[in-house]
Amino acid sequence: MAAFSVHDIAIRGISCSVPKNKELNVDLDILTKEEIQKFVEATGVEERRIATKDICTSDLCCEAAEKLIKDLNWQKDEIEILVFVSQTADYILPVSAAILQNRLGLSTNCVAFDVPLGCSGYVYGMSIIAGMMKATGLKKGLLLAGDTSSKLLSKTDKSTVPLFGDGGSATAFEFDENAEKIDFDLGTDGSGYKAIIIPDGGSRNRINEDSLKVVTIEEGISRNSCNLVLDGMDVFGFGISQAPKTVKKLVEKFEIDIDKIDHFVFHQANLMMNKMIVKKLKLPVEKVPYSLKEFGNTSSTTIPLTIIAELKESLRNNSKDLIVCGFGVGLSWGTAKIKLNNVVISDLIEI
Repeated sequence: MAAFSVHDIAIRGISCSVPKNKELNVDLDILTKEEIQKFVEATGVEERRIATKDICTSDLCCEAAEKLIKDLNWQKDEIEILVFVSQTADYILPVSAAILQNRLGLSTNCVAFDVPLGCSGYVYGMSIIAGMMKATGLKKGLLLAGDTSSKLLSKTDKSTVPLFGDGGSATAFEFDENAEKIDFDLGTDGSGYKAIIIPDGGSRNRINEDSLKVVTIEEGISRNSCNLVLDGMDVFGFGISQAPKTVKKLVEKFEIDIDKIDHFVFHQANLMMNKMIVKKLKLPVEKVPYSLKEFGNTSSTTIPLTIIAELKESLRNNSKDLIVCGFGVGLSWGTAKIKLNNVVISDLIEI
């Protein structure tokens, strides 16, 4: 596992955008009433925001970015780097970051690129943009992270549809010699890459005449080879094992007083998994917020969305220490200790 610190980079603000369209799990016809009750109890997910056909991840992130830039009173020509973290880019090529640079009216001198990560993507994205800014002297940057996972799902797959929601985020970073360092612990175990996968559509397995054929896997689970496949048991085992390990390593490596951490924000995978992680780490439950009930698992958006939905008042005009932890597809994980010092927390946007 890679553990390192990035100095002199401060987080200035966070903004999130979600679709207006709500989907309630109680209304799903692919689950029986008994299955719905068990699912909600296990995952904590009661409803999700689902993007319409004309809304992509880049649209959600663009709205979040516009709001944050305005709230920060930043000049757009000052933004020198834009990193877009998502598994649901607009196109195979070009990168969505280039499209967003143009849509946002940023300078053509702005560095812009995509990072195709999911559950761990927000923390990875933080390390990438902060590391590049520190190494190069770039002064201001935007991390845009989000996913519209609903577009990847089979509507007849009860193992995925009730869990995943859509969202996008924007986080502003600025060079500041007085900023507290950001500590990171990142890792990857590619031996588990099949646990969360879309089999066809890439270069390994190009789309063919069989790719869109719907196959019944078991009762209530039918999908084609271009839909997302989730091995729930493998992912569950990975999460409850690896998430505590990475948090413990971060704390030990950087001699962090865990009792002085104000909030622990975990990737919103599912409630049962996250409660087991919290129990293993012996964390005070009041320090661990959840946004699963209203938004579900929004992939790389879950950490900033949870901060906005659950911690806005706590962070208002305050300085707080947070540990954030993402884990999942790859399989990969990322944990960071950050200080949010009087950051701008924009109101949640609905489009």
